[in-house]
Amino acid sequence: MPRARRAAVATVSLLTIGALTGAGAPAAQADRHRPSDVHPALRAHLVAAYDFDHPVPGDPALERDQGRSGTEIELVNGGATMRVRDHAYRGSGNAVQTRQVDPSLNGNDDWKAGTWSASGVRTLRAFSATAGTTVMGWFKLEMDSPLPNSTTADPTDRYNAIGLAGVLTGDSDGHGVRALLELIDVNGELRLVALGRRLDGGNSQTFAASQDWRDLLPTGEWVHLAATFDFGTGALALYRNGEPVDGFYTRTDDPWLVSGPGPHLTTASDPRGIKIGGSFPQDTVERNPCDCRMDGLMFLDSVVSATDVRRQYRHLAR
Repeated sequence: MPRARRAAVATVSLLTIGALTGAGAPAAQADRHRPSDVHPALRAHLVAAYDFDHPVPGDPALERDQGRSGTEIELVNGGATMRVRDHAYRGSGNAVQTRQVDPSLNGNDDWKAGTWSASGVRTLRAFSATAGTTVMGWFKLEMDSPLPNSTTADPTDRYNAIGLAGVLTGDSDGHGVRALLELIDVNGELRLVALGRRLDGGNSQTFAASQDWRDLLPTGEWVHLAATFDFGTGALALYRNGEPVDGFYTRTDDPWLVSGPGPHLTTASDPRGIKIGGSFPQDTVERNPCDCRMDGLMFLDSVVSATDVRRQYRHLAR
């Protein structure tokens, strides 16, 4: 079955299940992470999680969700080949490999992962009208700069960002996000950031790490990253290997419009999906590819405390 149709069928199947039950995919549709994978303090808020050890039976180009939502994601362009034997932490089996395939060709062949639906992904409804979100996981970069921009004719042109993992907005074209971990140009310098948007169509806020990104993510080394997004207060935070990362906000005004009376929540719309290793998981455009490996990706519907981020890291790194 062609990739676009397969993704559409997967989305329709999930929506049908939700319509029949009045909720997202039932718990039976999603294997829980093994107790050794998720610290007990995080399990109640774990919406979606991917360890890349659980292909969908009959279609290994799809990966099963180990969170409560049952949101399958597609391994775009590379399919099952994107699962590689690498171990970010004890007990890990596979990681996912994302990469730019041909920088000279504007051909939508980059390896990335995720899911997208123009009507919103109902199983991700926990991120609709929410006060907080956390994105975390293990990342190993195999690159030392943003990659060549395959969408332009200039061979010296490079993207201004490296996509890691995030949740899309309810009006996203496959690029715009509610909550994202990535590396992006900030005032002429690439930085590790948490980038979030409270309102569909609204402004984003970015919290950028002060430390050099090459020190935070050395090439060829597994690193645990987490980003938290408090939509009620406008606060963002970054963590590396369980410890807070010093940084700064790129805007000093009120881009999320949280200065007035609350409560302040995200727009009450289902996210249009998840993107991993680059934008446009529907595979219509190439943008911000990451030559990297990822494992143990987690998307939570709360602001995980610094203590619990540390607990989760130590839970797997011990």
